Amino acid sequence: MTEADRLAQLAEQEERLQFTKFDNETALALGQQLLTAARERGLPVTISIRRNGQRLFHAALPGTSADNDAWIDRKSRVVDRYGHSSFLIGTQFRAKGGSFEEHSRLDLDLYAAHGGVFPVLVRGVGPVGTVGVSGLPQADDHAFVVEQLELFLNS
Repeated sequence: MTEADRLAQLAEQEERLQFTKFDNETALALGQQLLTAARERGLPVTISIRRNGQRLFHAALPGTSADNDAWIDRKSRVVDRYGHSSFLIGTQFRAKGGSFEEHSRLDLDLYAAHGGVFPVLVRGVGPVGTVGVSGLPQADDHAFVVEQLELFLNS
């Protein structure tokens, strides 16, 4: 898959995976779904769901560490800043022939454009928060979040 193809796929995911509303109860239900799926698969991930900067759900499974919390924080800042998934932003920089690390001009101790954090998008409103995981390779982190959002939004 080319970077252009991947960008189109990532943009399509954001268009499709939108909520009609997102409140604390929605965040808790989504978080429980992510946690259950991760446990069933034995995935060593940390899960975080935020709305407007407030952490509404957080869980860290065996095999994770404080480093995973830091990765989620860094990836979430990218989503908050750009309004798109952390994977899409990293892919955009690569598609332009560079990297986020080289060309974003942001503090890399605070920002990471690696896959795993997806914007919480409310249709007609836009981004209001983030849902993310850390602990797997970046494409797998992203794929897990997208898969779980698809299941949640289609249930």
